[in-house]
Amino acid sequence: MSSTDENGAYEETSMNGTNLSQIDRNRNRFPCCIVWTPIPCITWLLPCIGHMGICTSTGVIRDFGGPYFVSEDCMTFGNPTKFWRLDPALISSNSRWDTAVHEASEVYKHRMHILCWDNCHSHVAYALNLMEYKRSHRWNMINLWFLMLIHGRFTSVGGFIKTWGPFIVIVLIITGVVVLLKSL
Repeated sequence: MSSTDENGAYEETSMNGTNLSQIDRNRNRFPCCIVWTPIPCITWLLPCIGHMGICTSTGVIRDFGGPYFVSEDCMTFGNPTKFWRLDPALISSNSRWDTAVHEASEVYKHRMHILCWDNCHSHVAYALNLMEYKRSHRWNMINLWFLMLIHGRFTSVGGFIKTWGPFIVIVLIITGVVVLLKSL
């Protein structure tokens, strides 16, 4: 069950019936969420490719932004444009959400960022594996990418435009040039 108020705050109930902390889109607070934002140039050409972070239970965003750097409360490529709300009731009883996010961030502060192998998606997967989300240790960058495509919700109309706008403009320009050249 979920509800949204006039200020963009969004509240849900977890599977076990407890209230989850409110999402506050205006303040970029997404408690117990995975968040996503476009990467300039890359997302313009491939809108399904972007930058991912994971939020604490209070909504503070942690993301692996580059070699030996995990940002806190300020995503490397700008504010989130999509979020996927996870249910903290689905973590292992032996772990806590914030502890897993913190431990994953501490590990990734000592790692080299490798664009296609050990990246922001891997950081999020590491946190989910530590907390045994949905009783799984098999979270990885590929399944997170796919699940974010399916479950991710845009933060606003502006988030949609920021994600898809540049791609649509590029496609329209290419289409216009092709049509113009064919008519000559």
